[in-house]
Amino acid sequence: MQTNEFVSEARVELARAVSTPQGGHLRTSDIRKVSAMLYRGLPDKQKDRVFAACGSLLEQRDWALGVVAFDFAYRVRKQYAAGDFALFESWLRDYVRGWGDCDDFCTHAFGELICQNTALAAETLKWTGRREFWMRRAAAVVLIPSIWHDKYRETNPLAVSDALMVDGHDLVRKGYGWMLKVLSTKEPELVLEYLRKNSAIMPRVAFRYALEKFGDERRKILMEK
Repeated sequence: MQTNEFVSEARVELARAVSTPQGGHLRTSDIRKVSAMLYRGLPDKQKDRVFAACGSLLEQRDWALGVVAFDFAYRVRKQYAAGDFALFESWLRDYVRGWGDCDDFCTHAFGELICQNTALAAETLKWTGRREFWMRRAAAVVLIPSIWHDKYRETNPLAVSDALMVDGHDLVRKGYGWMLKVLSTKEPELVLEYLRKNSAIMPRVAFRYALEKFGDERRKILMEK
């Protein structure tokens, strides 16, 4: 199927999802159902062909088509190689503009790539110095899958939170706070000590996100610091 035909088919199927009796507002769950159907129809599911389709969808700069693109990228995760980092980074830089797209891509496809190739975390750490807020948020969020899979010792999430500690953007603060919250489910004492150590300088929004998984008593003690 030619690129233009595929993009047109994706648009038709997404429009059809809106026109159903339950439609009217296209939800992410609706888009994922359409994406699953479109993926099944691909004649060639080799990584390079799928990534080419992802690129064509992302070039449309349409939210729903972007969700399909990132879903497709995640579906070929068994074919990932470390060399895919450059392509994924270009998608993040060129096509992501908000926290929703950032989180979708980074907690699925891009995060899985880091899980499989933990040495790449050294490259994502560099995003903490980027001008674009979504790149800085991504530096934290992209490590969440590696934390869930007990690979946080290799990806060193505390180095990211150190770099983003006093970031001026609220969504970046929430992003690394979220990462710390996930880490607290694996290493509660480590995160507890980290929060105590940084309580005087960590922005309140990041601090609150990070301690959400602690019990009421510990949360109260920490919030009083």
